[in-house]
Amino acid sequence: MTYCLAFRLNEGLIFLGDTRTNAGVDNVSTFRKVHVLQPAPDRLFVLQSAGSLATTHEVLDRIETDLQAGDDRESLATVEHLYEAALYVGRLGREIAGEHAEALGADATATFILGGQIQGGRPDVLLVYPEGNYIRASDERPFLQIGESKYGKFMLELAVQAHVELEAAAKIALTSMLMTARANLSVGPPYDLAVYRNGSLELDEVRIEEDSPFLDELDAVWTRHLFEAIADLPAAPPHVTRD
Repeated sequence: MTYCLAFRLNEGLIFLGDTRTNAGVDNVSTFRKVHVLQPAPDRLFVLQSAGSLATTHEVLDRIETDLQAGDDRESLATVEHLYEAALYVGRLGREIAGEHAEALGADATATFILGGQIQGGRPDVLLVYPEGNYIRASDERPFLQIGESKYGKFMLELAVQAHVELEAAAKIALTSMLMTARANLSVGPPYDLAVYRNGSLELDEVRIEEDSPFLDELDAVWTRHLFEAIADLPAAPPHVTRD
């Protein structure tokens, strides 16, 4: 399983993904799911993935092959708009999944979040479906999730309601990941966090390892404040004894 999320805020974009692909008592594998691509100086893309790891790897290989071809074929270096990049990634994913559908069926599909900026265009994040089409994050709900999304969704909605800035949103994104990992063994560290500031065409990246002191501190502070908040809640109404 996977959990990846992306924010589109007034200041920039946030991307966060776990790395766990298999979970069990003695079977845990990790692979990067936040992939950074800068095929030209005027553009930067972040591609997050969920679903078939093999399809994801083949999509990345096809992207690299198209970039190195040097001919007139479409690539992330030639598209003029972010939505064209999303359609390009979607077409690759659909074609590759189709090639393996006879053997794997729906298990061959992958879902992607594509974000970033092409100079002159608006920074954005788009969710690319296995069918090849896409949706954008909306102004009312400027975040996207793929994979195990239900446990951490509340925190992201809270960030939207509070109109938080980039730094605070990164903290909320990490808390969303923490809640998801606690609820589902198939999501876990290391975590890859990337922050993009509008117009910079540069990305700040950090990997947070399982034994990171920061992760321990985040967990401890979040738990402490959660119990303090519970203590401040009004008491339940008095019960009524029925005859």
